Amino acid sequence: MTESAKNRIKRLKMRSWRRGTKEMDMILGPYSDTELAGLNEAQITLYDALLSENDHDLYQWVTGQVPTPVPYADLLPVISKFAFKS
Repeated sequence: MTESAKNRIKRLKMRSWRRGTKEMDMILGPYSDTELAGLNEAQITLYDALLSENDHDLYQWVTGQVPTPVPYADLLPVISKFAFKS
């Protein structure tokens, strides 16, 4: 059975808020709440894959401590800018 777009967004939001670390909860949770609905199918698929990554690695990529892997080169800077906007 294929997952509906509405259910997929709901699942991704839940996974964004319930990470392994509080830091990533606070970065990905708000991003997912405000931005996921506006992403296209390819971006949603990439975000879904991103959520399978280790939180320690994700945090280092988002904060710029370690270079972002090529598959996420377009997505992570957007998340980082969203999370650390002043």
